[in-house]
Amino acid sequence: MGTRELGLPERVPSAGELPASVTVWEVGPRDGLQNEKAIVPVEVKLEFLDRLAGAGLTTLEATSFVHPKWVPQLADAEQLLARLDRREGVRYPVLVPNEKGLNRALDAGVEHIAIFASATETFARKNLNSSLDEQFAMFEPVVTRAREAGLDVRGYLSMCFGDPWEGVVPAKQVAAAGRRLLDMGCSQLSLGDTIGVATAGQVENLIGLFGDVGTLAVHFHDTYGQALANTLAALRCGVSTVDASAGGLGGCPYAESATGNLATEDLVWMLEGLGVATGVDLDALVGASVWMAGQLGRPSPSRVVAALCPPGPRPGPGAPPPGAPEQKQS
Repeated sequence: MGTRELGLPERVPSAGELPASVTVWEVGPRDGLQNEKAIVPVEVKLEFLDRLAGAGLTTLEATSFVHPKWVPQLADAEQLLARLDRREGVRYPVLVPNEKGLNRALDAGVEHIAIFASATETFARKNLNSSLDEQFAMFEPVVTRAREAGLDVRGYLSMCFGDPWEGVVPAKQVAAAGRRLLDMGCSQLSLGDTIGVATAGQVENLIGLFGDVGTLAVHFHDTYGQALANTLAALRCGVSTVDASAGGLGGCPYAESATGNLATEDLVWMLEGLGVATGVDLDALVGASVWMAGQLGRPSPSRVVAALCPPGPRPGPGAPPPGAPEQKQS
C-alpha cells in the first residue's frame, strides 16, 4: 500500500507565505551520476530518466557536455541524448561549460542548457581555470549564441554561502555575480550551497538582495543537515523552483567537502505536508531511487527512501513510522 492509498494528514497552512506549487528541478541524472566512481551504463541512465519522468518530474537535467577528461562518467552524452525517449511535457536540460560544449549541445538538438559559474575567485580558478571576472567573458558568447538559437539558458552559481578555500562568502559578492548572469541573458539563476554550509538566515539575507525572486532557484547540499530548513526559508522568500537529486545522489567533483544534494524524496515529503503542489508521485519516485540504488550497489542516502522502501504500508507525512506504538486518547 502506498502513500496515496493511506491518504495524507490534514494540511495546515504554514506560518509564512508559501508558493502554491513548486517546480522540482531534478539533477540526479547529471549532478548525481557525475560523481560515481564507476561508469554507469547508458542503458541504466536511460531507464533512470524514464522512471523519473514516469514519477511526474517535468524537469530532468539529463547530462553534461563537460569534456570527458574531466567528467568521464558523462562521456556518453551524445549517445544518451540520441537514444533518449523524450516524454511530452518534460524538459531535458544539459550542462554546457563553454562554446565547445554548446556546439555539442546544438548538434544534439537540445532545447535547454545550463552554465555553471562561481561566486568566488578560488573556485573559479579551480573549476573553470579562469578568474572570477574572466568566467563571465567566457560565458557571454555561450549565452548569446544559445539565445539566438532559441535555447533557454539557466545559470548556476556555486559557492554562494561558503567556499572551502575562502570561507564565508559575502552575500553582496554573490548577488553581484548572480546579477551578471541574469543580465547576460540567463532566464533563471540557481543559487548553490555547494558544500552545504548555509543556514536559513543566510538564505533569507541573500535572496533579499535580489529584486525579482521569480528568476531564482535554490540548490542545497545537506552536509550539515540544513538543506530542508534552507529550502523552506527560500520558499518563504518567494522562490518556487528547487533543485534536488533523486535518492540524494551527488556532490561536486571539484569540492571534496561537498556531500550529496537535497534528496528529491525528502523535498517532496516536506512539500506535501505543507500543501504545496509538486505534481510528483512520491511512491513512483521512491521506486525509481530504490531501483537506481540497486544498480549502484548501495542504499540510497535519502531519509524518506530509507523510511518508505521496506515492505508494508507507507505512512503519509506527519504519521508515525511503521512499528511505532499506537497513541491512545487520554
